Amino acid sequence: MKQIKIIVEKHPDGYVAYPLGVKGAIVGQGETYDEALADVKSAIRCYIEIFGNNILEDDSPVIEAFLTEAEVAI
Repeated sequence: MKQIKIIVEKHPDGYVAYPLGVKGAIVGQGETYDEALADVKSAIRCYIEIFGNNILEDDSPVIEAFLTEAEVAI
């Protein structure tokens, strides 16, 4: 077992989830938070089966993740 930080975003049409500290593009989705989380966990397991444990960063540089908003002139 390994702890992996996962970002879950809520969108108008459902949820999207993706892991931090994993090499490659892995995304899960679902109509609910739990469905998106389950989908991305399944995708991570599948990705590891195909590419091996070396896709997991040994020392993930992500200690914490923060969400913020900022105004940007456009």
